[in-house]
Formats: sequence, C-alpha cells, structure tokens
Amino acid sequence: MYKLLDKVNFPSDLKGLSLEELKQLCAEIRSYMIECCATNPGHLGSSLGAVELIVGFHYVYDSPYDKIVFDVGHQAYAHKIITGRKELFKKNRKIDGISGFTRMAESQYDAFGAGHSSTSISAALGLASAAMMRGLNEKVVALIGDGALSGGLAFEGLNNAGSGKADILVIINDNNISIDKNIGALHEHLLKLTTDPMYNKIKTHIWNRIGEGKFRKAIQEMVISAKSSLVKKSGGDLFEAMGFRYFGPVDGNDIGQVIHTLKKLRELKGPLILHTITTKGKGFAPAEEDQTAWHAPGMFDPHTGKRIAPSGHKESRYQDVFGEVLLELARKDSRIVGVTPAMASGCGMNILAKEMPERFFDVGIEEEHAVTFSAGLAAAGMKPFCNIYSSFSQRAYDQIIHDTALQGLNVVLCFDRAGLVGEDGATHHGSFDMAAYRSIPGVTVAVPRNELELKNMMFTGSRHTGGPFIIRYPRGYGEGTEWRNSEFSEMKPGRGEKMKDGEMVAAVCAGPVANRAFEMAERLKKETGKCPAIYNIRYLKPIDMEMLEEISSEYKTVITIEDGCMKGGLFGEISEYIASRGLRIKVRALGIPDKFISQGTQKELQAECGYDQEGIYTAMKEEMEKF
Repeated sequence: MYKLLDKVNFPSDLKGLSLEELKQLCAEIRSYMIECCATNPGHLGSSLGAVELIVGFHYVYDSPYDKIVFDVGHQAYAHKIITGRKELFKKNRKIDGISGFTRMAESQYDAFGAGHSSTSISAALGLASAAMMRGLNEKVVALIGDGALSGGLAFEGLNNAGSGKADILVIINDNNISIDKNIGALHEHLLKLTTDPMYNKIKTHIWNRIGEGKFRKAIQEMVISAKSSLVKKSGGDLFEAMGFRYFGPVDGNDIGQVIHTLKKLRELKGPLILHTITTKGKGFAPAEEDQTAWHAPGMFDPHTGKRIAPSGHKESRYQDVFGEVLLELARKDSRIVGVTPAMASGCGMNILAKEMPERFFDVGIEEEHAVTFSAGLAAAGMKPFCNIYSSFSQRAYDQIIHDTALQGLNVVLCFDRAGLVGEDGATHHGSFDMAAYRSIPGVTVAVPRNELELKNMMFTGSRHTGGPFIIRYPRGYGEGTEWRNSEFSEMKPGRGEKMKDGEMVAAVCAGPVANRAFEMAERLKKETGKCPAIYNIRYLKPIDMEMLEEISSEYKTVITIEDGCMKGGLFGEISEYIASRGLRIKVRALGIPDKFISQGTQKELQAECGYDQEGIYTAMKEEMEKF
C-alpha cells in the first residue's frame, strides 16, 4: 500500500530517492496521515500542507545534527512519521502514545518542544547562537506559519535575529495567500537570481570590501529600496529592513522547487527568510475546501471525507453556551463587544461575529494584545468580553495584572478549556489559572459548575464594576442543565451553595467536579447510610467566607476537589484559611498534582490524577470510615 513509505523510517532513508520518488513519498505520507487521523483525530489540515517543506528539509539537511524548530507543532505530523515514529503515529495523542506536538523528551529529532505559537524563531535563534559559540557547523531552521507570525514573540525573535550573525533560516509557511500568475514568473526569476551561488559570493565579497560605515549603509538602503519596488507584494522589504535576506515566494508544495531552494540557502550565512506558499489541507479535497473545519476535523471517512459527528451528546458544549449568551447580552447592551486572539470558532464567538461583525474583534494570535486592547476598550466605557483558552491566557499574565487589574478596568475574561483538556496534552491543559489569578488584587474568579451558572456568571460579569471578572470553564459538553429558556439571574460574587448535607466530612468543590462529588455522595449514602456534605464554591475569589466558617465549625475533615493544580488553587485557598485561624481540621486535596500531565482523554487523565468519579468516591469513603 505504501511502496516507498514502508522503506522510510528515518531521514537518512530519503537521501537516495529520486525527485519522482520524493513526489510519490509525499503523496504516501499524506495518505497515511489521512488514514490514521480518520479514526484517531488530530490537527490534520496544517500538517497536510507542510509535507513537502518537511521532506525537503530532511532531504537537504542532516538531522538531527541540523535542526528544525516547529512553531505550534500542528505542522509536524510528516516530521514525526519519517523520524522513527511511523508506527507510533497510530497512537498519536493517546494516553499511551506520542504527543500531537513536538516534544524534546520524545525524540532526538525534536529540537525544541512546541505547543503554543510564535516561539520557533526565538528558540531557533538560541540554538543557532549556541552552535556559533561552540564552533559547530549546525544549520538551524525555524518553520512558522503566517498566522503564528502575527504573534508578538515572533517579531521579538525576528528583531533580535536580524541584528545578529547567527546562521538561521526562517521558513514562512504561508497558506493564506495566492501568487498572482502574472507576477509569478518575476518572483521565480528573482528567486533564481538571489539564490545563485556566484551572485551571493560576489555580494559577500563586495560587502566585506566596503566594510562597516555610512557608505555601506547607504548602499544597503539603495538595494532595499530597489528590491522593494520589484518585489512589492511579497513583503520582503519588511524582512530586509529587519536585517534578514529575503527569498521567495516559492511554491512550498512543489518538492522540486523546495529542494532546489533549500540546497542554495543551506550554503548561505546569517539570518535568512524563505517565504513559501502552501495550501492548507493539500491533497485532500474536503480539507482544501473547508480549511477551518479541517484544522482539527475529528473522525471522518478517509475515502469520502464525510465527517463523523460524535454521538450520544444531548448536552450543549460550554463554548456554545458562551457564544449564544454573549450575543444575547450584546443585544441588550450596545457597549458589549467580543475580543478573541484567533479563537472565534473554538470559543463560540463566531456567533457574535456573524450577527454583529462591527462589535467583534479577532486580533490574531496575540493574547497579550487582546487583553490590553480590551482594557483600552473598557477605559473608554465599553464592556469587552475577552475569550482566551486558559493555557494561552498565561501569556497575558502581565497584561491582566498591570493593564487591567491595577487600573480597576471592567474586562470580562472568559477562560475556555480550563482544567484537563485531553488529547492536546501538557501544553494545552488549563491547569494553572485558579492558582495564578486568585493572587491578583481586585480580580473576581468565577467557577461555574454547569451551563446555567456560566450563563448567569456572564450576566453578572456584564454588570460588574469592580475590575477584571474572570470566568473559567472546561472544554467539551456540559451537564444537560436547561439554560436557553432560563431568565438571567445575577450571581453575587462571594456566595457559594451547599448542595448536600452530610456529617464529619465536607467536600468543597470548584466547577463541574461538584456534580461528580454530589453523585458519589449519593452513591455512598445508599451503600453506607452516611456521606459527606457537598459545597460548590461558585467563586474562588472572593470566596464565600460564611460558607468557610460553617464548614470549619461543623466538620472534622475537608476534601477539596478541583479541575486545576492543587498547589495554590482551591486547596491552597482552603488550607490558608484553616492555617490562618489555627484550626485543627484535616484538608485532603483532589486535583491536578505538581507535575505536567501528558495526553489522553479527559476521563483517562482525570483518573490518572485521582479525581474522576471513582477517585472522588474512594477519597470520600476513606475519610468517612475514619469516623
């Protein structure tokens, strides 16, 4: 079935292949990728588009001595398949399999780990600078998508790399812009000219003879101006101005052109930019036609491309609750706007974008900017809802503190994908938000346990005037609670609820785990005749002090349950309260332990961490049996 791919296990196996064989290999890699991802979902579209770039790199360069640094990791499937992980790829993103992203501990071919975007240039520059200082002849390549290039860290890396002398090639995998056929020939001509060895030898000789100084600078400015007038549409003048030598654009899905160009660029020194044009979803018609849906399509028929919807879910997804409620709130209040850093469909804000595009802002992959932009909107009297995935919000920690909380600005920050997210693994788990943000003065941290609480907390946030209002909620489906036909009801911060009476032991819960705790308490009551009390905090900050006083006066043991890191989170909050009052109450914690959790389904990972249903039941039973 895979005539060539069956023989390719490592990059060294590529070296003897002809151009025609390399073309066939690229087709087989795509077919294998589609076959595997049809039943084991992953990030398909980006990886389909980057096959030739990856095969070209491993054909021209000598990895792992030479290094390729991926941005995000969505593009890296072909890289994994041809670097000793072909069979393992069948268990990509599974609990006992390999990561869906590059991971240094997984393979010597993964030069740097990648989960979040815009990191590749800075990391590659570090690797290239180290090679230069150690006198090594290593070549370092950063592969970054045009979307990730918008991130601030990418520009910081470009700015630093362009002013240095380290040998670094940045390949821009541009899958959003087509080249006009009328100017394609001109670009191809310029590419051949600027990669020609004689041209570059003469250019380097001239620069060395001229030396540093005003005359050389004047010549460089004249060359940049001339190139800018010829390659106006390519954007090359921007990179040249930052100190890079710019080449391209080239067809990144033409393996012959990729190899020809990389061979020429491999011999050049200093910071280089290669601009490539690729098609996201290349080689699979459904993925090419609907690139957004096929970024991570879920399960599908590999022959027809028909996507297979998950069955058995009547509940709403939390992202759908957010999207519909935001639109409803925006209809009632003209000051409400939505802001997201390139997550509109994932967080549900595309619902607002469709009906009220003038009140929707997708700022690109720029979490820091999203928060400060929202703070500016709030300073002008608007009511921004800024939605960022929980793990991505870590990038905007400084902006949440200095630009928002310090100034008491009323920004509603909605952190989707809080807690363990599942197959995306350690880089994407929203483990740290409760611990991180509860320490900031003037911030409210809301933790809904179901869809209706999310709706009402959003309503409460829209009316809040006391500074940043954070709402964190998990990935996936809710509890099946009726919310669409329910009237808005304000949920006052600092007010929790007692869900169930009990004796001796109290389970204090944050978020949907409160529902699992309630269910396990019911089970324990039926089996033994007694059970712990169940409390839902609703707000981690400000926490319900009356509730804590009641718990500390009536119970001997407290079990904290949270879908977040125990250190500093709810466990930290309760332990601090008990310690500060000198109380002799035992506190047992269930949640994410002090380590990074890898990939798997949400249920598998919750079981691994000990706070799935059985873990909660066992903890309750053990503590109850002590009395």
